[in-house]
Amino acid sequence: MNMQRQEFSGEKQVRGAGSGEKPRHSLSSKLLLLTILFVMIAEVLIFVPSVANTRLRWLEDRLRTAAAASIVIEGWENMDLPRPIQDDALMATGTKSIALKTGGMSRLIASSDMPAEVDQQYDLAETGPLTAIGDAFATLFSGEDRIIRVYGPVSGTDMVIDVVMEEAPLRRAMLIYGRNVLALSLIISFMTAGLVFVAINTMMIRPIRRMTASMEAFSREPDNPARIIQPSRSGDELGIAEKHLAGMQETLQQTLKEQQHLANLGLAVSKINHDMRNILASAQLISDRLTEVDDPVVKRFSPKLLRAIDRAVSYTRDVLDYGRAREADPNKRLVRLDMLVSDVRDLLIIDPEIAGDKAHDDSVAVEFVNDVENGFEIVADSEQLFRVVHNICRNALEALKASNSSDPSVIRRITVSASREGCNAIIDIDDTGPGMPAKALENLFKAFHGSARAGGTGLGLAISDELVRAHGGAIRLVDKPEPGTLFRITLPDQPVGGASHLSAAPGGAAGKADLSP
Repeated sequence: MNMQRQEFSGEKQVRGAGSGEKPRHSLSSKLLLLTILFVMIAEVLIFVPSVANTRLRWLEDRLRTAAAASIVIEGWENMDLPRPIQDDALMATGTKSIALKTGGMSRLIASSDMPAEVDQQYDLAETGPLTAIGDAFATLFSGEDRIIRVYGPVSGTDMVIDVVMEEAPLRRAMLIYGRNVLALSLIISFMTAGLVFVAINTMMIRPIRRMTASMEAFSREPDNPARIIQPSRSGDELGIAEKHLAGMQETLQQTLKEQQHLANLGLAVSKINHDMRNILASAQLISDRLTEVDDPVVKRFSPKLLRAIDRAVSYTRDVLDYGRAREADPNKRLVRLDMLVSDVRDLLIIDPEIAGDKAHDDSVAVEFVNDVENGFEIVADSEQLFRVVHNICRNALEALKASNSSDPSVIRRITVSASREGCNAIIDIDDTGPGMPAKALENLFKAFHGSARAGGTGLGLAISDELVRAHGGAIRLVDKPEPGTLFRITLPDQPVGGASHLSAAPGGAAGKADLSP
């Protein structure tokens, strides 16, 4: 019942996971804004050297225009140019004065309204990239009333042209250029962002949204097979992610079905267990009467029958505790392992006094060899260790009986032996059966998956593994050259040759003393 409640509670949590919450900021809008931003940053990085280069070209054009006018006029030596010609030259070049230097001599070609001083001088022949960028920003962020002097060589000659001019026309030209570049950058940014958005939205955002929608729908109805995503044929990372998501959803759905089945099974077992305890209680009362019967056979078997019924009553009492999802902590004591293995043999109805250590089930004879040294002691919970050994031996017995071979010469044997290695006790349970099938090996120690025979549940090995782990030990399947199956149980125990401080009580118990590994 507890198990069922836990399962229903867990299922409600799974179903409540998909709230259908919409994202505040979608990936597509973030992608669009980031694309525009990054393109604008790229345009700014391009704009800075571009505007500096535009300024230099503008100034070089002025110098070339002034140089062309100066070369024409330069032939009029020792003559002052008429004022109209000077004004025309100054107007054509947009300057306040033009001077020409050649052969170490400087001549003022034309001038008008010369200021008392200039605000800045620029030598175009000595202007580097960084200097040009700095001068460009100085022009953009300066006022419109600056007077500058610009000079540089005339291409192909040894002459140097020198002009004085207002900076305002240059600044206006640079601002117009910047405005045009900004408009063009915005157009390019939006076009690029749109193309990138469409491409990435098609290749990435839509598949991500599809997976998100599938996860939300699956979380609302995890038991509906239609909610499992159908992977696309894409071979990229998102296609692989869809395939893995589909696999995870299928696995989770199968797990939920199994857990629901276990919850229903647990409820049914609880009801059956209630009635079974009453039946076993009646059987226990009748078995007590058998001890009073004066018959050697009855006296011989009645103690074994009583122990078997006592264990059955104890198991039914523990069934309802299974809802806690784990076994009780082991109550470790010193246990006579040889006696425990004999009890396992007796419960399996393999009688050593019949047919020389052989028992017959119709035509099948199985030999049980208790190869544990007489008096071999181990620190463990006797009931839990009994369940472990009994589960493995019972599986071996069923595998041997299910063997198709009717040849009487075929040996069917179960051998239980024990030894010590350092601080560990080693228990080997070996049989001469057909071995474990490949399907069982893949899911060994997994409940409802690791069964080695048709109709089995695999619970025996799963419970054994859980009990051994609770003792701090391990159980594994050991490869061997001969046919059959060999399970090896390793449990923490007292060191070799170490004197135990526990004194064995009758029946293999050691009072209430406990020895933790």
